[in-house]
Amino acid sequence: MCLSRFSYWRSSLKRLRASKGPSSLPPQGGLCCVGIPAGIAFCTRRERSINLRQRLQAETRQILTGNKRRICNRFSGAMTEPQSPPEPTAAGESLGELGGNYKITIFELENFQGKKRELTEETPNVTEEALEKVGSIQVESGPWLGFERQAFCGEQFVLEKGAYPRWDSWSNSHSSDSLMSLRPLLIDSNEHKIHLFENAGYSGRKMEIVDDDVPSLWAHGFQDRVASVKALKGTWVGYEYPGYRGRQYVFERGEYQHWNEWDATQPQIQSVRRVRDQQWHKHGCFETS
Repeated sequence: MCLSRFSYWRSSLKRLRASKGPSSLPPQGGLCCVGIPAGIAFCTRRERSINLRQRLQAETRQILTGNKRRICNRFSGAMTEPQSPPEPTAAGESLGELGGNYKITIFELENFQGKKRELTEETPNVTEEALEKVGSIQVESGPWLGFERQAFCGEQFVLEKGAYPRWDSWSNSHSSDSLMSLRPLLIDSNEHKIHLFENAGYSGRKMEIVDDDVPSLWAHGFQDRVASVKALKGTWVGYEYPGYRGRQYVFERGEYQHWNEWDATQPQIQSVRRVRDQQWHKHGCFETS
């Protein structure tokens, strides 16, 4: 019975192959319930999954390769791109104490009231700026040198960065409230060195001061008579009396063979200090206990 049934199915399969062709029938093996070869259906699903996995792997490799190439290109471009040089400092910008920008605002009245004028260069006559007088001053960048009279004459007033609400805040002698001309004060070096001589022509006793302020020459064993000066480095200001009081005498770098060359009426200097920016360096001040 079994052999006859097997022979029947075998003869039926041969007839189907002969009538429909070998491509439409499965190879020898089991048939699925709907007449589609189970082995072919299984292989198709497996091939689809394999193809999908291979395609995903290929796309992933392509994406990774592209990203790596872009990253390499970006870094290689950054490495090989020439660095642009720093932009040069524009003319007129502040260069600190060594010069550059000078700016001062003068007010006609005290406490920064009334008419005002901003100055960036020397002014031999403030009345030409439509001001009758100078009542207060605001130094934004400097330092500056003020004069009692026009054309840079008379008593001198050192004006470092800061606010001066009244005339007695810039005058150490308190002998005159007049300020009629201004000019920038050159600061040529951060280092300071000065020689003071007892007599004119750089003779007599000598005192050397290096990078220091001296509120009293007497305290350092030097008399109050200074008749000639050599300012070797930096800008200095001398005072008639100890504690930076009295008339001021400015010594820019250079040689001063006689006290008349710094507009003094007598060879008397009792304290000396460096001219620096008040924003960073405080004045030496004479305090009594």
